[in-house]
Amino acid sequence: MIIDIFLSSYPLFLKATWLTVQLTAVALMLGCVVGLVIAFFRISDNKVLNYIAHVYITVIRGTPLIVQICILYFGLANLVTLSQFWAGAIALAVHNGAYIAEIFRGAIQSIDRGQMEASRSLGMSYPLAMRRIILPQAFRRAIPSLGNQFIIGLKDSSLVAYVGMQDLWGTGLGEAASNYKQLETYMVVGLYYLVLIMIFSYFVNKLEARLAKGKAPNKQTKDNTSVAA
Repeated sequence: MIIDIFLSSYPLFLKATWLTVQLTAVALMLGCVVGLVIAFFRISDNKVLNYIAHVYITVIRGTPLIVQICILYFGLANLVTLSQFWAGAIALAVHNGAYIAEIFRGAIQSIDRGQMEASRSLGMSYPLAMRRIILPQAFRRAIPSLGNQFIIGLKDSSLVAYVGMQDLWGTGLGEAASNYKQLETYMVVGLYYLVLIMIFSYFVNKLEARLAKGKAPNKQTKDNTSVAA
């Protein structure tokens, strides 16, 4: 029975859940940094930087994540020693960074060019205008897409089990091999993932609602100003 497996193995699964959360958080934070840098490369007028970003995104999006994890864990072992955690975190960061880069690029380019031109005319440098004017608006617009990508990243983290890491899926594989109840064990693992996704989705939706509420007064004020004029 599923309930029996849940009750007998929940200490192991809770520990594995915490490890999965840690791995995903580190990977996504690194992925956001990588993605933002690559996004700047993509919108740069420098052809070399643009080409580097294009090749990076093409290769990462065109190869399976499990292959990238194995290359980092087994291939780079000849150069540097990586633990299972950091091999998985870096591979997930590099993988998600390609998708996050496109999200950031789209969000930045969706901002009206006139805002950058107006900022430059006021004496702001390009980096200052990007940091103070463009990026805050771009981040706001990117949040729904980032939320979806983060959920995908959380589920993709299960692949680190194949380099021996005892995350949720790795623990589930071990339990299924010992109790010979594969279906019931995998259903329990699925429930843990479902709860994590629901919690994360709740906070993303709350953040989206808060940002939308923050925009409402500005729109109303603008409409009232137009009527008064």
